[in-house]
Amino acid sequence: MDWTKEPNYPRPDFLSSSRKRLAPQLLFKGGILHAWKKKSAIAIDDTFYATLPELPPVPREQADFALLVYHLLPPTAPNDQYQLTLAKTIYTSFTLALSVITTPRVGRVEDFVRDLQAKVDEKLEHAPVNRTIESPFGH
Repeated sequence: MDWTKEPNYPRPDFLSSSRKRLAPQLLFKGGILHAWKKKSAIAIDDTFYATLPELPPVPREQADFALLVYHLLPPTAPNDQYQLTLAKTIYTSFTLALSVITTPRVGRVEDFVRDLQAKVDEKLEHAPVNRTIESPFGH
């Protein structure tokens, strides 16, 4: 039975993974290795990589670390195993990568407030009277 198309089917939370896992590890562990002038590698899944902002590449000789992007291929025959294959390698700088990964992509505040107000209005039984999230006290 295939439940992958059903509502509420569990899926990876890549946004949380980059902010809560990759960035802190890059900051702390990567910071130590960077201070020691040691090179390192980070292996990640290709679908997770696709959610990250583009990391600025540098020549291999100038790189502080390599990002190894892997793809998991399903078995091609009944008794075969999954195959983990290297899809690409990105050589980058510690400072540039940390800056790109930890800098949020900021949209327009007007769009955020409009969308948030629409969600608040959906939850209310009656439309607000002179009260919006921009002026919650009616001023």
